[in-house]
Amino acid sequence: MSQNMTMARGRLKVASSWSDHHPNPSLIQRQRLTSPSRYIIVVLAAFMISFMTGGLQFGFGIYQAHYETMALEDDTPFTGATAARLDLIGTLAISMLTICAPVVVAWSKTIGPQKVMCAGGLLVGGFLMGVGSCLSFVPSMVVVPAWFDKHRALAMGIVSAGSGVGGLVWAPVLVACIEKLGYRDTLRMTGTLGAVVVCVCGAVLTWEPAMAARIRSENTTTSRLKMFKVPLPPWKTVKQRKFIAQSFSMFCQSAAYYTPAFFFASDGANLTAVNNACNAVGKIAIGLVADRIGRLNALFLTTVICAAVTLGLWVPSIAIGMSHESVARSLPVSFTVLYGIFASAYVSLFPPALVELFGMELMPQITGIMYMIMGVASMIGTPVAGALVRGHGEIKESGDYMGMGIMVGTLMAAAAIFVAWMRLEATADRAQGGRKWVWKL
Repeated sequence: MSQNMTMARGRLKVASSWSDHHPNPSLIQRQRLTSPSRYIIVVLAAFMISFMTGGLQFGFGIYQAHYETMALEDDTPFTGATAARLDLIGTLAISMLTICAPVVVAWSKTIGPQKVMCAGGLLVGGFLMGVGSCLSFVPSMVVVPAWFDKHRALAMGIVSAGSGVGGLVWAPVLVACIEKLGYRDTLRMTGTLGAVVVCVCGAVLTWEPAMAARIRSENTTTSRLKMFKVPLPPWKTVKQRKFIAQSFSMFCQSAAYYTPAFFFASDGANLTAVNNACNAVGKIAIGLVADRIGRLNALFLTTVICAAVTLGLWVPSIAIGMSHESVARSLPVSFTVLYGIFASAYVSLFPPALVELFGMELMPQITGIMYMIMGVASMIGTPVAGALVRGHGEIKESGDYMGMGIMVGTLMAAAAIFVAWMRLEATADRAQGGRKWVWKL
């Protein structure tokens, strides 16, 4: 009896909060046998894919500012184009980054994530950048969580930080290249580089051995036509209140998240750089903290903070305008820093949170659906926010952003409510009908 208790304590010391309640001895044994360098390669490869796909997406504001200038000139591809139409380019690209996720997950399980990511790299390098980014980004975000347990949130924080670092690096590079090469050759250059980086990094990202064995077992019992079938989670899972809460929180956060990032880029290179730097630092730091206090706890706290800083800093800065110059300068900078740090957490904590809620076995199916919800929300949220601003005319004053600021703050507040609901439902599941509160979750 005492020997069993000692072994159980050993497992608890190694495992994550999910494993605290659902010990997985095969996972712990695999972690002991796998070389540490393998984990480093997995994280670095996924980081570089995020650097290229997410970084270039965040850099779209640079292109948008250039396109808006061209729209005022004669005889250009964008002559006469409205700002709202130009917004659609970036919106479609960022939405397609995740909206095809269910199909991409099915392909990754059937033919392997390496082939899917390499195909995505070729599309990023040639055409259909949004689809190519989805083929590259989604498999990397599904593959990596299976490799980690105790440090899953930190690993995903490092991987997700690639988009912030990419945005920080690509913003000045794109400005310089557009000035020297023109936007066409700049697109060709980034596409070629993206194809090389994504194909090389995608080639080394494989399923974790236990997950690979499970997927091989599934594939032997089904036809290869399965790759054309969207992998849906079981209906009993979809009916669960925690699944519904997670879906609504994902929609609200995604509809709001990218809006400030796009408008930072169009309003000032300095704010863009600050936002991207804080984005990268926040994902890693919050990932480290989340492994200690619980992934769902960290997700809830960061979502509440995002709603607070949006309604407490951004909206007041819009209302004040330039009537108080010192306040008008400090509030947007403070908002940019805090939003960059805490809003980014929903991207990095999203995969670990799904594992906490539903376990690793359902991770691929549920991840695909949730990423699709993210893409749909992004496609809706950013144009609506842009319309709220653009409706005041081409020459914008501070007050013209009020509708957008209130929209983002309200969506973040709603997301915080849904995350709290999700957290309570997860606690109820762990208690199995009892009333004991689970703190680290």
